Amino acid sequence: MTVFSKIIAGEIPSYKVAEDENYYAFLDINPLAAGHTLVVPKKETDYIFDLSDEDLSGLMVFAKKVAHALIKAYPAPKIGISVIGLDVPHVHVHLVPLQDNTTINFAKEKLKLSAAEFQEIAENIANNFHL
Repeated sequence: MTVFSKIIAGEIPSYKVAEDENYYAFLDINPLAAGHTLVVPKKETDYIFDLSDEDLSGLMVFAKKVAHALIKAYPAPKIGISVIGLDVPHVHVHLVPLQDNTTINFAKEKLKLSAAEFQEIAENIANNFHL
């Protein structure tokens, strides 16, 4: 069971921003920007291109809804999307509010946020999310 499966099961706490029967979205605990969100399928799969066509399209449609909520909560010119998948063997999509082309550089220093700041960010996004 991956760390993301444990988060989905509630065994590990997370700052959830959205959920439906197939997908789960929560704040990255090492964010590049305020609002940096991970979107994962609840079904554990390691590699994004091993998802069925239906699951891949469902993941992207769910991520689109999360991105719309994210941009309402944290206005930015665009929401960047990245799929890397080397750190955790569970498909995940990064959604990052972009202020410029350097925002989504994963090599840069991550933000340090308090639990209260994470909670406020998660609530702001969740309040703007609609299925």
